Amino acid sequence: MAVAPVIEEHTGCGRGARIMARLMRWTVRPLIARLPWTPFALRCAGLLDRAAAPLRPPRGTTTVPVTGLGCAAEWVRGPGVSGDSRKAILYFHGGGFVACGLRTHRRMIARISRAAGVPALSVAYRMPPRVAIDTTLEDCLDAYRWLLERGHRPSDIVVAGDSAGGYLAFMTPLRALRAGLPAPAGIAALSPFTDLDIAAKIAHPNAPIDPYIPAPRMRDMVRVCFPGVAPDDPLLCPVHADLAGLPPVLIQVGSIEVLRGDAELMAERLGAADVPCTLQIWEGQAHVFQVFADLAREGLAAIAEIGSFVRAVTDADARRRAA
Repeated sequence: MAVAPVIEEHTGCGRGARIMARLMRWTVRPLIARLPWTPFALRCAGLLDRAAAPLRPPRGTTTVPVTGLGCAAEWVRGPGVSGDSRKAILYFHGGGFVACGLRTHRRMIARISRAAGVPALSVAYRMPPRVAIDTTLEDCLDAYRWLLERGHRPSDIVVAGDSAGGYLAFMTPLRALRAGLPAPAGIAALSPFTDLDIAAKIAHPNAPIDPYIPAPRMRDMVRVCFPGVAPDDPLLCPVHADLAGLPPVLIQVGSIEVLRGDAELMAERLGAADVPCTLQIWEGQAHVFQVFADLAREGLAAIAEIGSFVRAVTDADARRRAA
């Protein structure tokens, strides 16, 4: 039986968010629109994480490198978060599948960890075009297996990610279910990329006003990262997958970003599959606005909502009451 997703419209867009959107429209969007998806340019994109080294997490944050995976990873514990917790957030960074990493997202992940009171395992999965997308997905699934093998119960794990990482936050539990593994307690997706059909994004009303993403350039991303994949492939496209069995989902998206269409379609498909889903639409916010929480107070409010979601879905007493 289908359940309608809960849609929450968070109103109010402060001066900081408006300034950030204007700056991105003048600088970042033109750069992305002109940057060629050549091997040299993609190698340069890989340097973005190194350039983010000066970004510091909040004071009191602890980071611990993780070994034993096929890719780099680290535990991020926000201020006041205990390392003894059996609960965990498994986090996949965004970056168009080809950029960013542990450094670019450490500050935001530390804030999410603090808001939830839970350590976060941040995974720097191997990225296309150096590896196939199946290798990327296997890195993410291996990280989930790694947590299970070290005593973390699936009911204590929330899988999360932003943008391309939001795609991985859906695909990892889907692949886990297909592999016979248990589902995690929840999924938190920030501005997720969920539909390989770029034509739908180009036609979306937000395409001309998104201050960050020029929709036509996503064709290059799909061409490079998903070569030969049909847009409706149920094994690689979340909105066309069999979503039955997924845990409760929280999706956050900005009202003016082009991936709002992906978020709304994913929420609709989750509801049709009887998966509880809350879709939060944040007025005037750009793509993954939570990263800019230092400048836009709405980012901090959204992170607090993620923390509440993590605590709710990993609360054993609440699960028993719901059952």
